[in-house]
Amino acid sequence: MEDGTEQAGKPGGYRGLKAVFFNGTLKKSPQTSNTDGLIAISRGIMEKQGVSTKVIRTVDHDIASGVYPDMTQHGWATDEWPDLYPAVRKADIVVVAGPIWLGDNSSQTRKLIERLYAHSGELNSNGQWAFYPKVGGCLITGNEDGIKHCSMNILYSLQHIGFSIPPQADAGWIGPVGPGPSYLDEGSGGPETDFTNRNTTFMTWNLLHLAKILKDAGGYPAYGNLPNEWDAGTHFDFENPEYR
Repeated sequence: MEDGTEQAGKPGGYRGLKAVFFNGTLKKSPQTSNTDGLIAISRGIMEKQGVSTKVIRTVDHDIASGVYPDMTQHGWATDEWPDLYPAVRKADIVVVAGPIWLGDNSSQTRKLIERLYAHSGELNSNGQWAFYPKVGGCLITGNEDGIKHCSMNILYSLQHIGFSIPPQADAGWIGPVGPGPSYLDEGSGGPETDFTNRNTTFMTWNLLHLAKILKDAGGYPAYGNLPNEWDAGTHFDFENPEYR
């Protein structure tokens, strides 16, 4: 049980938020995914606060490659992404999680980023880009170096297409460089690693805090960030120095 000091300082009001975790493992269910181990930590914290969560293991689904919302309209016979995307549309928090392969994100993680990018030109109900004011984070696992490289790639991509990134929005675990145990393997020490547990916890709470702040505020003010208004000639105090 938490002591009174910690409990007294804990904010509330997260009930009603929705989070979706995408697992970019290359292992189909029901194979063990080490990435699921980190997801479980973050997901457990969120659910204790009344947040509705969902995990999607992308390799279990027939997701076409491409940068359009529905690739069956662009030469592919099948595409399950249109059935999965509503989970993103409803979510306040999106966490992209996955393994390191050859020092970089997995092919499944890259495919997910590309499919999210497919919706980056759509607008929300305020006339802003579709991913305003969703919050994004990432979790990385592996037994080779690359956590920060993979995190930079994911977090840059998410903010570029409209997600908000709170402080310390990434966490990960790697074992000794080279062949060795993975996160959930017996004796790996992964689940007991204080650094990983701390960063995963901090990331989760910062995602919750920022998502709540934005939701309580009704998102970002719809001024200075409206694509259609810009195209119509409203330039929100911008002045072209060439015409001064």
